[in-house]
Amino acid sequence: MPLDPARTALLAIDVQNDFCPAYRHGGTDVPAGALAVPDGHAVVPPLNALAVAFAERGAPVVATQDWHPQGHFSFASSHPEGSGPKPEGVLWPDHCVRGTPGAEFHAGFDLRPVNLILRKGFRPRLDSYSAFFENDRSTPTGLEGWLRRLGIDTVAIGGLATDYCVFYSVTDALRLGFSVLVIEDAVRGVGFPEGSVPRATKAMADAGAGFLPSADLLREFR
Repeated sequence: MPLDPARTALLAIDVQNDFCPAYRHGGTDVPAGALAVPDGHAVVPPLNALAVAFAERGAPVVATQDWHPQGHFSFASSHPEGSGPKPEGVLWPDHCVRGTPGAEFHAGFDLRPVNLILRKGFRPRLDSYSAFFENDRSTPTGLEGWLRRLGIDTVAIGGLATDYCVFYSVTDALRLGFSVLVIEDAVRGVGFPEGSVPRATKAMADAGAGFLPSADLLREFR
């Protein structure tokens, strides 16, 4: 079914240095991020191409950005052995601390077509995997309302990482009633625990997400 560019948005999830392996840009070596996703920088070219195509058709482009304070509740370093209660789920290395190079977008990721940068995970004791809700599953980020005001009913999603922030964004978008397309060549996964990427991919498909390569989506917009 053809997409309506007037009702479709592109969501680029957390394309940040701390989620990317080491890379070189403009003669500068950028070290591997604190939570580098294998082959994570491979999402940049397809997302850039799509962002330009979306912008040319007047379709909105959103980039999310993890933006943690020092000592965030999700950091393993915030919970020394024998300390108080820990959050449910995974404890992570310190990453995407606001104002640090690791929190910056990948240097090759083109922000010029981006209409909205949505920062998340900035509450000290509440993480935010999803672009739509904090991890309490009820506190909204405001993205849904922004998209609704623009008349958006379909979101195409790529970025990092397949089994965490992409997965939660996809499932929340579906729960909110959006149609969702996952851009196959514009996502990469953490792979922890073992098998998390195929499990997340199956769960997204079972929940109703469609999957397609960026080339097919580009044909819809050109």
